[in-house]
Amino acid sequence: MMKMRCMLIEDEPLAMEKLKGFVVKHPFLELDAAFDNGIDALVYLQTHTLELIFLDINLGELSGIQILETNKINAKIILTTAYPDYALKGYELNVTDYLLKPYTFDRFMQAVEKAQNTNTKNENLQPKPF
Repeated sequence: MMKMRCMLIEDEPLAMEKLKGFVVKHPFLELDAAFDNGIDALVYLQTHTLELIFLDINLGELSGIQILETNKINAKIILTTAYPDYALKGYELNVTDYLLKPYTFDRFMQAVEKAQNTNTKNENLQPKPF
């Protein structure tokens, strides 16, 4: 199986370190970039192609939901958040999975497997039919 190039967008240092540790332990993930804010991440995405993005929702000036709503992401998305209230919105935006903090390595692995087994990228990019 090919490695999935991934990016982390997480503004909480401890959560970022945990996520990096999980990614490094996973044999099929390759960490491409990590950002603590959505603006830098979107700039990076203009010139880089990734297969998977771990996206926190509460990021300060630009939320994870707002990033998804820009329609500029062509990758599978796994939301990582401490707030269960965004799950429905995440699924409306066609995210691959939703990791509720604090999550375990097993739950992380489950989300990554789901991303590996789904063929679609973030459908958010496709024009919505009327």
